[in-house]
Amino acid sequence: MSKKLLVVDDEQSISTLLQYNLQQSGFDVVTAMDGEEGYQKALDENPDLIVLDLMLPKMDGIEVCKKLRQQKVMVPILMLTAKDDEFDKVLGLELGADDYMTKPFSPREVVARVKAILRRTQYSANDSSDMNEGDKIVIGGLKVLPEHYEAYFEGEQLELTPKEFELLLYLTKNKGRVLTRDQLLSAVWNYDFAGDTRIVDVHISHLREKIEHNTRKPVYIKTIRGMGYKLEEPKSDE
Repeated sequence: MSKKLLVVDDEQSISTLLQYNLQQSGFDVVTAMDGEEGYQKALDENPDLIVLDLMLPKMDGIEVCKKLRQQKVMVPILMLTAKDDEFDKVLGLELGADDYMTKPFSPREVVARVKAILRRTQYSANDSSDMNEGDKIVIGGLKVLPEHYEAYFEGEQLELTPKEFELLLYLTKNKGRVLTRDQLLSAVWNYDFAGDTRIVDVHISHLREKIEHNTRKPVYIKTIRGMGYKLEEPKSDE
């Protein structure tokens, strides 16, 4: 079954070009021409990924992204920005975008990025009630199921964006190791945001809000001053 994509862009030429190339690559593509329409179609069509332009009429891409995350729509969002846009990528990522691309771009480049994001965020087809948890990672009250792209804290499933999950997975796989911000950037974001370590801090903050009872005194994700972060098993007296 082909993946469904939602392309939200008010420039007809770009929308048509993306739709054609993504359909040629086997995707089912739905389009929207403004932010309000894009937001509604994201809710109605249940897409597997959203390609979202930043500058849109009626509601800009940042607002669409923010509202979707507030509605617990956690599908990957690839933000499109023009080179001359005043776009703070940290703000965009903080509000829930998973990746971004700068215009102009080649359609082939967009297709490759979409495929890469979907590969990283591929959910298992198995029903969660019948899953094999042989590969699970358990640290204190935290349980991560890499093959199912799911994480639980104290029995409750966590609602994580794809990038939050990837960061949590990398931290858990490296339990007890001090990881620098640059290491985390390289492992989770590849080359896309080289040198912009604020992005790591933003996502660490988001994870702490979901797995720490007191974010001011974290017991799972510890800050190692002057170095980076370390995920460890909580001590019984913490």
